[in-house]
Amino acid sequence: MAKNFLLVVALVSLALTVGCAKGGDGIGPAPISIAITTPLGTSPQAIYPGQSVTLTATVTPAATNPAVTWSLSGGTSCTGSACGTLTPVTPAPDPATAIYVAPGCVSQTTCLSGAAPVVTATLVANTSITGTLPLNLVDVTTQVAPLAPNVGTGLQQQFTATALPDAAPQTFVWSCTVNGVPPCKNFVQDPNISGVAYYTAQDDCSGTCIEISAITPLDPAGCQTAKSCTIGQATLVTSRVNGTYAFRFSGYDGSNNATAVVGTFTASNGTITSGTEEELTSAGWKQHTISGGSYTPLTASNPISNNAGSLALSLPAGVYPNKYQVALDSAGDVAMIESDSQGSGSGVAQISAGPGPFKNYQVYAFGFTGVDSSFKRVGYVGLLPMDGSGNIAGGVMDVNDNGQSSNSVCNAPPCAIAGKYTSNGNGSYNITLTAPVAMSFDFYIASGSSSKTTPLTFYAISTDPGTNPAVSGTMVLQDSSQTYNNAAFNGTSVSALTGTGGTNGANTNVSLTLGVTDGTSSGKGGTGNFVGDFDQNNAGTVLTVPIVNSDGTCNPQSCQFSYTYVATAVGGAPGRYIFQMLGDPTQKTPVPPIPFVLYASGQNRGFLLDQSSPSVMTGTMSPQGKGSGLFAASGMPGTYGGATTSSGSAAVTPIAFNLLLTSPGGQVFNVNGTQYPGPVPVAETYTMNLGGNGVMAPIAPATTPNYAIYAIDTVGCTKQSGLICTVQDFMMIDEDITPPNPNPSIIFVKQ
Repeated sequence: MAKNFLLVVALVSLALTVGCAKGGDGIGPAPISIAITTPLGTSPQAIYPGQSVTLTATVTPAATNPAVTWSLSGGTSCTGSACGTLTPVTPAPDPATAIYVAPGCVSQTTCLSGAAPVVTATLVANTSITGTLPLNLVDVTTQVAPLAPNVGTGLQQQFTATALPDAAPQTFVWSCTVNGVPPCKNFVQDPNISGVAYYTAQDDCSGTCIEISAITPLDPAGCQTAKSCTIGQATLVTSRVNGTYAFRFSGYDGSNNATAVVGTFTASNGTITSGTEEELTSAGWKQHTISGGSYTPLTASNPISNNAGSLALSLPAGVYPNKYQVALDSAGDVAMIESDSQGSGSGVAQISAGPGPFKNYQVYAFGFTGVDSSFKRVGYVGLLPMDGSGNIAGGVMDVNDNGQSSNSVCNAPPCAIAGKYTSNGNGSYNITLTAPVAMSFDFYIASGSSSKTTPLTFYAISTDPGTNPAVSGTMVLQDSSQTYNNAAFNGTSVSALTGTGGTNGANTNVSLTLGVTDGTSSGKGGTGNFVGDFDQNNAGTVLTVPIVNSDGTCNPQSCQFSYTYVATAVGGAPGRYIFQMLGDPTQKTPVPPIPFVLYASGQNRGFLLDQSSPSVMTGTMSPQGKGSGLFAASGMPGTYGGATTSSGSAAVTPIAFNLLLTSPGGQVFNVNGTQYPGPVPVAETYTMNLGGNGVMAPIAPATTPNYAIYAIDTVGCTKQSGLICTVQDFMMIDEDITPPNPNPSIIFVKQ
């Protein structure tokens, strides 16, 4: 046994001796290598003009002499100083370092987007051993917002600038020209935030005569070169409220009874000359003449005077609402909340698109909300075909009345629609249905056209509340170029839903869903895949999917939802779908989703209604953006106006916003502005995920809530560190937990 032990020791010793002779890996000396890294790692990082980057050359194995020589070459991508400069740090530290400075962007020929100079570190002790790192130079581009605002005489408009990539210094040199000649009479840069400037309309010109731009000091050529640089073009007007508007409003009167209004008014430079409105109250339907009124902007010295004010309508005595606090976006849309102390609610007014194009066959998707004869919440969604000759046939609809999908309006969903439509002779139109039951609606033409990207939109209201529910809502022209099967829903959408919540529906239930449909089918049922995130506040109980841990990870069951959708075309107007939404996939035993019926107005858009829950959640699905791309906080700086949308409870306090989103630098993004009723100052920070959702968090001790934000429309995508999209519209919901808000609402915000 002792002999065996000695034999084993001898064999082990021999093995170790052989191993040491051949190197630590048993096959020879360890190879020497050089790795060049930046603060962001070994991947070729985007470097903006003039940026200074520290490069480190690490030699392995560690016992090797670390001395290296540095060199910079550009090959065919750049030569000489166009590649930048490389300066070794002396005396040389261990590991060796050098400072690379990207070339300044002084002309288009010496600032090449995509230029890839190569840094090489060569080992002094053995010049055959080198390490290389290509560097990717990226131009700095500047974006100015808003791009095309109307500015009222003597009023002040805020402009913001953002430099891309995000890591570039957010410092700017601003310019303002009148008919191409600088300077404007009253244009100043904010003394504290370089990316903000203020223009007051006091110049002697008319129309689109003001151009505003901002360049980064890194790029003195700025907008003089062919590089990307957006320029704001302001149009001077006597008043921002001018022309014929269609408007809608929903809310509650002083006794907490549901109310709704749709109508039209004509304004001449801020003075309202005429109009008509139709109102639903607990007493029934009535029509009123608008005999006058006015739009009054804020005091001219106020930085948001061009984007906020008050709207007054002259109505018969005792008719409300007749006063509104309003916030305007750059397109001139008017978000409004009631301010006459006679009730609460919110709405919107938009320039009317004029007479309806009813000469040809057209299909309209619709979504209506209101109350039944027992004042319980009710929702309608459907499709309404108009044949161009005054007839409606082949339509279809679903109804949820207080949680009942089978009800007095629609006994066996989906129900067929038939009837007629005609002009009322006052700018409005009437729809008289004979099926599924006798019903009547009036509608007013709001915005849009026959284009599938900006479809014609109507504001509608029921005129026979009697035994039928009293409802109001929106009709949108359906895109006739689509074949409404599963493949028609292929892309990313944002769904906004509002309903009742809490005990006996006394509170509200709201949610925002960011979902991706794949346009494919699987199985005999033809169901497609619907995957994404959502935020929900149900009477103060907040649910976020996915639930993200502090380290950025999430449990498998809480990383997004994975549901289904299916096209269920019926009747002569295809476009009906069933989508699975909400539920709670984060639980060990997941709470199943709720089936929603959707009537499509186009690809990834339409009106939603939960089929049978007592919450009666209604809302819209909207396509996210106008093409593929990524979202980032840098795509959002600008001025925004917005307000709450229709709420599910009288306990909701409608609010309106004027918001200013900026970046002070260091990839920090802030929100400032004014909230109404008030005014209450807003001070928050915001973040945005690449998928298009994020959060707004108050800066202590701000009194504004925590919000979940979901981006909707974009105005273009810039190829900077990926395809970053500029956000034009977004939605948000209150997600405060301490204390919780049991009466949240959807807030729609637009640049």
